[in-house]
Amino acid sequence: MRFNKIGLIVLLSTQSFFTYANELSWKQPFSSIDSGDTAWILISAILVIFMTVPGIALFYAGMVRKKNILATMVQSFATAALVSLLWVIIGYSLAFTPGNGFIGGLDRLFLSGVNVWTDLKELTVHPNAGTIPESVFIVFQMAFAIISSAIITGAFAERMKFSALLWFIGIWVLLVYVPTAHWVWESGGWLAKHGVLDYAGGTVVHINAGVAGLIAAIVIGKRLGYGKEGMAPANLSLALMGTAILWFGWFGFNAGSAVSADGRAGMALLTTQVAAAVGGLTWISMERIFRQKPSALGMASGIVAGLVGITPATGFVNAQGAILIGILTAIPCYFMVTKIKHIFKYDDTLDAFGIHGVGGIIGAILTGVFYSQDISGATASIGAQIVGVLITVLYSAVISYLILLVLSKTIGIRVMRDDERQGLDISLHGERIE
Repeated sequence: MRFNKIGLIVLLSTQSFFTYANELSWKQPFSSIDSGDTAWILISAILVIFMTVPGIALFYAGMVRKKNILATMVQSFATAALVSLLWVIIGYSLAFTPGNGFIGGLDRLFLSGVNVWTDLKELTVHPNAGTIPESVFIVFQMAFAIISSAIITGAFAERMKFSALLWFIGIWVLLVYVPTAHWVWESGGWLAKHGVLDYAGGTVVHINAGVAGLIAAIVIGKRLGYGKEGMAPANLSLALMGTAILWFGWFGFNAGSAVSADGRAGMALLTTQVAAAVGGLTWISMERIFRQKPSALGMASGIVAGLVGITPATGFVNAQGAILIGILTAIPCYFMVTKIKHIFKYDDTLDAFGIHGVGGIIGAILTGVFYSQDISGATASIGAQIVGVLITVLYSAVISYLILLVLSKTIGIRVMRDDERQGLDISLHGERIE
């Protein structure tokens, strides 16, 4: 009995110690917060939010028909608002607190405990970002959840009910994005422990969103008149403006993922620029070969493809690797958008899967090919990268399909035929562009 009592005391003491140690790991003295790191991540968070509103909003709006421009832009704004709220309520806690290998805990429910000052002037931080306030890390990661959700909307533009969109995005971000973010980016996540590398979102953001978009496009069905009527973009100048904003904001997306203002952030900045440039030039070169004329939309598509491809690798590769990733991503994306999509006859309206899904898959795998230990100290395995890709594709596809199935059986997911013909600006929002 005496031995059992002593053992119980030791066990409780040990548990108390580790609980205390865990609390300490989430706090830093105010003097330990680095102002340079904090300033850079503040700017990066703003840049990533800027990528969605107005970046994605303009990029997508310029490629739909005039009667759907406002509705398409509203999708990005509404997504940003909804995901922001869900991130504060529960998303951040489930994604970035320890929990277990598959999902986080509820320690940060409604952001409880964040930014807590004590008599010792301690400020809460995340263990993955110990030199910036936790509040800054929260907004930075929130921005990633926002743009991931907004990317999906391009796949089913011009035909989904607004209410169904909100339900789908809200459920998807909690059931798909949050768990995969935990698997890959939380230090205790099971894919992270198995060596899957994703510097800034090849799997978590682009594969996840692209695959969800593909499933949604197939489940909802093709637009009325698809393949029979002309569906030319209404205003490519808007799309180019959106591309410019995405290119600009992507520096926060990738270089900000260093979570500090250091050499890796600088290398991520460099490789991001190189891959974007190479992707754009590769795409218009393909157009020159197969279509005789390089197009404005092709240049925009190639730039985005290069940016998507480099995202998972950007902090692990050098400039030479970025050149090769830009080329090897843009070429398959080009054929997916111009050839393969039409062979399989699905209507991925704005090529969310063709560019983000395919580009994310290629970039994630090539991370295992071109990584450099001299840059990050990390080791990579092509096998681990492929496994990470397959798991993400399968999980996103299955859960996205189930969400859409439930919504289709309850509130319905597609607008009425007459509303689609009239245009979503008028039928859903009662507004139009004159």
